[in-house]
Amino acid sequence: MPSRRVWRGRRGPGDLPASPPGPLDGLSVTGSHGRTLSLPELLAEAETDALLVLHRGRLVHEQYLHGYEAHVPHFNASAAKSYLGLLAATLAHEGHLDRTARVAGYVPELSGTAFGDARVDDLLHMGTRMSYAGRPYDKALEAQRYFAVLAPRLRPYGYSGPGTIREHLATAMATGEPGEEFRYENGNVEALAEVLRRITGVSTSALMSEMIWSRIGTEEDAYYLVDADGAEAACGGFAATARDVARLGELVRCGGAVGGRQILPEAVTALVAGVPEGYPRRVRFPAAPPESPATLSYHDLWWILNDPYGSFMASGIHGQRLFVSPGLELVVVHYASQVVSPAVPQVPLVQAFLSIGTHLNR
Repeated sequence: MPSRRVWRGRRGPGDLPASPPGPLDGLSVTGSHGRTLSLPELLAEAETDALLVLHRGRLVHEQYLHGYEAHVPHFNASAAKSYLGLLAATLAHEGHLDRTARVAGYVPELSGTAFGDARVDDLLHMGTRMSYAGRPYDKALEAQRYFAVLAPRLRPYGYSGPGTIREHLATAMATGEPGEEFRYENGNVEALAEVLRRITGVSTSALMSEMIWSRIGTEEDAYYLVDADGAEAACGGFAATARDVARLGELVRCGGAVGGRQILPEAVTALVAGVPEGYPRRVRFPAAPPESPATLSYHDLWWILNDPYGSFMASGIHGQRLFVSPGLELVVVHYASQVVSPAVPQVPLVQAFLSIGTHLNR
């Protein structure tokens, strides 16, 4: 598929100071079926491609598997949603975006659709209910159809559906009032990305570069997949190196600042962990550790763990995670190629990250 780069800018790579090797030696984690696993065993079970750990701003662990190399961008899948959430929240904080406005006011072509009739805040919290092209909604099927929109090679024989993201969004008809129920759906993020393109006049790639990527000392360009119109696949088409995504996580952990420079408003990063009254939508999330609350929260396209450490994360299919824990002074980036099947138990990555953090804080 074609892609568009997110330019890292002219600034040289930022410092990523390393601690002496070995701080995770002896770490064990409770894995699938209650088994206790060493870290190498857990990474093998998780089909891990990369694991990076920052503790108090220092790189304490960096590991690559399956032939993956540090300088190569890796697919982030739905973790990309959270990155777009930072852009939207910043633009709202600066007065350029009205969270309470109807989306159709920014994107008139979506008037009369489930997304056009929703508020911007509904998109940020997965608060729409819709069906596409009049068919009953099925999450897994709609995910497949979304990629058929993006990639002609993934279209079934005789496909006659939408050929671009905008055409796809235009087929979404509301099946319930917006803002009343959480339902995780890619279209919310794509509609939000179109709103941001309209109010800024630049592509999602350029906006990400200007607001974050070129300002945090990244080492490599990142990339977005684009559709036939050249619109970025904002909900999951982002690829970047683990080291650069770790820098993004450290930015959020440190209140939007890098090396004494304020990159994002502190109020925006504080919103991720400090959810305002009335939010969030509470949902069941299978990867939550056994001792966590029965539900997680979702705010501004980030998953909130509700643990004692104020942890939150960006999460993508097949094991992509950016985990940030202010209380543990921890940032973890995990890339993987996990099989997604009812026959394959999912590895408790959140529990592993919390175990890493508590181990480092002993």
